[in-house]
Formats: sequence, C-alpha cells, structure tokens
Amino acid sequence: MSRSWEPLPSTYRSKQEFLASLPPWRRLLQKLNWHPTIDKGVRQYELEQRILQEEKAIEQLKSETEQLKKENARLAASNARLERFEREHWSGLTPHPSTGDSWSS
Repeated sequence: MSRSWEPLPSTYRSKQEFLASLPPWRRLLQKLNWHPTIDKGVRQYELEQRILQEEKAIEQLKSETEQLKKENARLAASNARLERFEREHWSGLTPHPSTGDSWSS
C-alpha cells in the first residue's frame, strides 16, 4: 500500500458540511433523500488514512528498533574494550603495601 495521504474534498468530509454547502431548498430535499453511501465513503476513507498512518508508525518503530540494536552492539563492543583496558591496567599495578590500619587499604 504505497498511497500518499490525500485530503478529502471538503464536500465529503461530513454529512453536515455537505448539507451546509447546499442552498436551503436543496438541503431540505437532501435531508429527505439522504443516501448513506457518502457517510460510508467518508468512514472508509478515514479508515484507509488511519491504516496508512499506522503502517508508517510501524515502519518508523522498526527503523528505530534497528538503530537501537546497532547502538547496543556498538556499546557492547565499547564496554568490552573498556573492560579489557581496565583488566590490563589494574593487573599491571603493584598493590600498595598495607600498614595494618583500615584507612590505608
């Protein structure tokens, strides 16, 4: 479904707007002879637009998920390098001689 969002012509947005656009005598005739097909068309259009918006939102969430996975992998690699550096750094240090008191340990 690669349809772009198209605004609905104002005459079809709602029954009230459609009736408001008619002259008074035509409005009365239209009220007497109203067909629900326009309302159904409006509802169908609204549903189609909502579906398109939901599909776009799903695609955006998928994209964000992929970006987060890449970021997590990058951070995991950085953490591994940092841990390796810390191990090498701390293993190369000689421990300070203890004087026996609890403050110098």
